[in-house]
Amino acid sequence: MKTLIAIISLLVTCIATSAFADTNSNGVEQADRILVVKSDRKLYLMRSGKVLREMDVSLGLAPSGHKRQSGDSRTPEGLYYLDARNPDSDFFLALHVSYPNSQDRARAAAAGVDPGGQIMIHGMPNELKYEEQRYTAWDWTDGCIAVANADMIDIWLMTPDMTPIEILP
Repeated sequence: MKTLIAIISLLVTCIATSAFADTNSNGVEQADRILVVKSDRKLYLMRSGKVLREMDVSLGLAPSGHKRQSGDSRTPEGLYYLDARNPDSDFFLALHVSYPNSQDRARAAAAGVDPGGQIMIHGMPNELKYEEQRYTAWDWTDGCIAVANADMIDIWLMTPDMTPIEILP
């Protein structure tokens, strides 16, 4: 009888967990994917193919094309995932994008260059050098994806670790 009760309890827990898998423990809706369309300067938080949130982004100073090496100021293109969080960044929150992946490293090695790294999704600089409007009207990062601070809070809360991110041209 104890075994049967344990099995029923486990099934109820599994059903309840799967029914609410689209929210985290605080009841915040969770994205299962991020899509960035560089040409549109948009970031989409997605769940089951539906857009949960749409946000404007700023990109690297040289946004066209895929990141090839350290210092080229390009935002990478391809499939990655969010693999680390930094609440103490020089920018308002930061989520690390897993660039470079194995293909990026192989391409850079073949070209004899450093692929670079430290690509993040982040908010505005903690210490502004320019008026805030400049950060929203121009591409200004070293290759990162920047959003407004309010949008960064949503991204931070709505994306679990290892969320896939696809960055399109």
